Amino acid sequence: MNFEQAHQLWLADHLMRRTGERKGRLERGHRHGERLFLKNVWWPVMRNLEHLHPEYEVKDWRRKSYFIDFAWLPGHIKVAFEIKGYGPHVRDMDRIRYCEELNREIYLQSMGFRVVSFAFDDVEKHPELCAALLRMFLSRYQPQPVTALDKFRHHYAKQILLLAFQLAGPVRPADVRKHLKVNFRTAVRYLQLLCREGWLRPIYSRSGDRVVKYELVRDNLIDAGWW
Repeated sequence: MNFEQAHQLWLADHLMRRTGERKGRLERGHRHGERLFLKNVWWPVMRNLEHLHPEYEVKDWRRKSYFIDFAWLPGHIKVAFEIKGYGPHVRDMDRIRYCEELNREIYLQSMGFRVVSFAFDDVEKHPELCAALLRMFLSRYQPQPVTALDKFRHHYAKQILLLAFQLAGPVRPADVRKHLKVNFRTAVRYLQLLCREGWLRPIYSRSGDRVVKYELVRDNLIDAGWW
């Protein structure tokens, strides 16, 4: 099933199960930005729309309703995903609305939601970046694809991969040494391990006599669901 088919069935199911204002809110609120997030970012990462609830209602102590663009509710996990355009969320916002927006996020956090916001401009123009960030975020809630590294200090290997993502470029032994607080030889050993496992590749000096940096092997990371 492709995205268009899955999205149509998913949206129809949620509309069928709602009435009144909750249904009206979904009809009005699930617009271009929200659909683009699903198509450009969520679908390439997850390949399904399971446990994802659009325009999800949360009531505060005053019985006032807050509507989340998407609530991801797989079991005990509660994540609120928001797609924020520059105009309504920054440029056109006055002081009162700004305070209300911050209070809303704090309230959702207090109700057990992790609040994750994506800029509409990035969803539209840089979806690959958004997808990579989404994968990194969801990795803490899902089994990791690097199970082959479990017997080789899985925690350190995972931290090095995440560090390489954060640097958005080649990682040096000195970076790993500082990040993990290990000695230089240990840092090199972990980097070489990741090379043998196919996650990193070495970058040599101009003379070609020594390795100076290591870069992510994106094809392998994409196949494993990391990128």
